[in-house]
Amino acid sequence: MEQFIGCDAHKKFSVFVAVNEKGQAGEALRVAHDRQLYREFLERLPAHSAIAVEASGSYSWLVDEMERSGHHPRLCNPFEAKRRMGLTNKTDKLDARGLAILLRNGTLPEVWIPPGELRDQRELLRLRIFLVRLRTRVKNRIHGTLARYNIQVPGADLFGVQARLELGARLPELPVHSREAVEQELATLDFLETQIDSAEHRLEAIMKVSAEADLLKTLPCDAERSQVCVIRRFGTSRRRRRCVWQRRPLPLDP
Repeated sequence: MEQFIGCDAHKKFSVFVAVNEKGQAGEALRVAHDRQLYREFLERLPAHSAIAVEASGSYSWLVDEMERSGHHPRLCNPFEAKRRMGLTNKTDKLDARGLAILLRNGTLPEVWIPPGELRDQRELLRLRIFLVRLRTRVKNRIHGTLARYNIQVPGADLFGVQARLELGARLPELPVHSREAVEQELATLDFLETQIDSAEHRLEAIMKVSAEADLLKTLPCDAERSQVCVIRRFGTSRRRRRCVWQRRPLPLDP
């Protein structure tokens, strides 16, 4: 009899519940996130089992281990899955059983599982986003310090070449601790610029020529960065399946 397995994954453990074709649920099994123990548990499951697991921050390695053991992980939208379960009481066992039942009924709100290589490449994109946001915060701190002491540097961009020279010449006008803070922030800014350039060069290196990339170049924005962001986030037209849960505006964090 075919088994439908639900996995309620947490940071340090997962809870598994199997449901058969008649809808009868088995015993809930808790498995610690020790890689060897996890592999041994997966090997004891029926071959080529379908396992429903919610998309979370740690789903990547779980999916890799399931595929390595010959199973078929089915990633789902956690918010929609909980809505469809309609549970008023929430426990790990009920969540895992609910996922298994949705899988059995064919109502699991599945989402696409990106290949491992693409998931790894997304970390580089997230790194660039983080560094750019951090750079903005540092620039805002410098602007704030100068504004507090009414130090105005001519030029549209305070951090351009000429403006930086002017700013360096006027730093002695600041009180000692404020001046030291701005000097350290400028050094931090230079370091961040180096790191951002490095991340962008690596992103350019992994981008491959494709019809999708050429089409995205027609967008009225930074074409190269846009095509990297969109393709790394949503993949290409050769994806195995499409899902309504990806039909939403592009988030800032891919």
